[in-house]
Amino acid sequence: MRPSTLRALKRAAELTRQNRLTEAVLIAEPVILAADSYEGEEILRWLADYVTDFTGESDKEIP
Repeated sequence: MRPSTLRALKRAAELTRQNRLTEAVLIAEPVILAADSYEGEEILRWLADYVTDFTGESDKEIP
């Protein structure tokens, strides 16, 4: 994945955690739409691996 794509995804995750979803989408959507099929697959893997960066939740269940 290109460094600029990764920076955009990380920034979008940060904005999402701050409840600034509209801004997050404005940053992430263009890089996702511009990705070729190879980079698109990398983006999907990154999103799956780092979903907690967007939600701010841990993988551990809260009793």
